Amino acid sequence: MNSKYIKASLIMLLLTCSVAMGQKADKGVVIDKIIAKVDDYIVLKSELEKGYMEFMSRGEITQGDVKCQILESLVINKLMVAKAELDSVEVMDIQVEQELGQRMSYFIQQIGSEEKLEEVYGKTVAQFREELFDQIKEQMIVRKMQGLISADVSITPSEVKSFFKKIPSDSLPYFSTEVTIGHLVKIPEPNDKVKDQIRLELLEFKDQIENGMDFGVLASKYSMDPGSARQGGELGFFNRGELAPEFEAAALGMKPGEISEPVETQFGFHLIQLIERRGNRYNSRHILLIPKATQSDIQESKDFLDSLRTSIVRDSMRFDILAKEHSDDKQTSGNGGYFSDADGAMRISVEELDPTMFFTIDTMKVGEVSKPFEYKMPDGKAAVRIVYYRAKIPPHQANLLDDYQKIRSAALANKRNGIMSDWFKGAQGEVYINIDEEYDYCRILLD
Repeated sequence: MNSKYIKASLIMLLLTCSVAMGQKADKGVVIDKIIAKVDDYIVLKSELEKGYMEFMSRGEITQGDVKCQILESLVINKLMVAKAELDSVEVMDIQVEQELGQRMSYFIQQIGSEEKLEEVYGKTVAQFREELFDQIKEQMIVRKMQGLISADVSITPSEVKSFFKKIPSDSLPYFSTEVTIGHLVKIPEPNDKVKDQIRLELLEFKDQIENGMDFGVLASKYSMDPGSARQGGELGFFNRGELAPEFEAAALGMKPGEISEPVETQFGFHLIQLIERRGNRYNSRHILLIPKATQSDIQESKDFLDSLRTSIVRDSMRFDILAKEHSDDKQTSGNGGYFSDADGAMRISVEELDPTMFFTIDTMKVGEVSKPFEYKMPDGKAAVRIVYYRAKIPPHQANLLDDYQKIRSAALANKRNGIMSDWFKGAQGEVYINIDEEYDYCRILLD
């Protein structure tokens, strides 16, 4: 993966900041052609073209007219958002902030730093977050609706084979080099001295608030939770069980207006104030401080991983077993530390690897385990990991033997699309839909 590819990928990811996907039609002038309207939601021609370019660049398996399929998907997405409003299907803003934070951390990690991101694109991180918030919320609502509509869809091996046989041989995609790699991650644990200092800082904030300082002012200035900091630390209403157990226990153990002692959760240390309680729902605000690991804490993690590496290399311990037991990366630990693609297969195209991982395995041989090294996790946390380069699969044309998981996923997606189309036909009468006559040939509104 070269720098040209990385920048091109990043531009595609950030383009959504300037093209208002899912923007309501009454929110201002749109400098683009509207090709579909679903109640107050619009689809722009640039969305269709961008979606088509991204699809073709991935070399995915499909049947039929790709542009029509993408347009239908975009219209269905807008319909799902409109129906979600009618059916009171919601996504909490705090959930959107969490996903937004992960995506921004990824963007920043790819380009190098917040300062470089702002320099290259001429926007502040805060502006990016503001522009992306509504778009990500729409995507999350769509995912939630899709889950409700097609949750129980399954597919048999015979259906997979039948799907594959219907694809013309000259339409089968050609897959680039793929690799099977895994990592075992340790997040350095800040030592007790660092944690005690954080507790003292929060206790000082508590004294200031009890002596007249505004909680929201301190939260805006010092809280390391960027989503709530902009709201003076206020999180909004949550149900029991939706926030960290330690946080919830402290919040619900107080009267409105009271302030907690410092509370430790997996996210850091919180100073919490209960604002209001309505049965099992409660509104609170907090100041979050996240302790940072020292260099000695990082070295301790490196030493631990080095001992695990030795047990793999010299004692023939299985990497996947150790990863399941010891890795702090919850996204991969359940899979034995291995990365998987969107289809669940433990084979990743080298073009999809982040630069750090690409250049790591570029210096390794198949079967090797790297020495421990520091890196940034997708959420921005500092961590240490070892990497196992298990296999390398050369470029090849799609076939059932080597690519069954990808073909199965394509067949399942095709079946789900059919269910979504049926749902679309049944739901389209409940909202206003208009599609530009240029796309009449797609027959999207026809049975």
